[in-house]
Amino acid sequence: MDNLKVLYEDNQIIVVEKKANIPTQSDKTGDKDMLTIVKEYIKQKYNKPGNVYLGLVHRLDRPVGGVMVFARTSKAASRLSEQVRNKTFNKTYLAIVSGEMSPRNGKLEDYLWKDEKTNTSYVVKANKKNAKLAKLQYETLGFFKDENLSVLKINLETGRHHQIRVQLSNKMHAIYGDVKYHGRSSQNGSLYLWAYKLTIEHPVTKEKLTFTDIPEYKGKWKLLETII
Repeated sequence: MDNLKVLYEDNQIIVVEKKANIPTQSDKTGDKDMLTIVKEYIKQKYNKPGNVYLGLVHRLDRPVGGVMVFARTSKAASRLSEQVRNKTFNKTYLAIVSGEMSPRNGKLEDYLWKDEKTNTSYVVKANKKNAKLAKLQYETLGFFKDENLSVLKINLETGRHHQIRVQLSNKMHAIYGDVKYHGRSSQNGSLYLWAYKLTIEHPVTKEKLTFTDIPEYKGKWKLLETII
């Protein structure tokens, strides 16, 4: 079952760790994706015949790992999607970025425009056609002077395409390993952005649930050992 790490499951939702460099859903590469992996896990564990229903309510960029929730019923999918729209579906990320943030804690607000041809987003002026407002808050957990790298905790207020990557790059603090947005290349090609925490309301019980998942202390993620 592809060594799937399950953080929580019941008959309405399943919360798992997406490993970095696995697509959220099938793409032109044909590589195995999270939607397929989780469906196979449910089919095998519960011995389900035929097609397994699994609702995709949010995504993570292919290079990004971390917490994901999938809906196991259409009702759960609808209610979780409503939370995404109402901004009560809260995601917190960890990122390792170049340089020292100033101020150490703050908020970034930019207008982003997506180039569909290149699948790349840019910071643009507010009056550009199809530009969308992007907001995030960041907190510096640690700065490592010898490597000129900072570890950030980031709370998204909006969910724009490549938002964290673009906004930090625009401030000259590109994510380590994010060569697409002018970051320093990492030794193993890793991109150091991780979906660390997810808070939702259970679609049926209405209970507030928070799930956390920390990346393995490999490569530059070893910097987390001293601060988390």
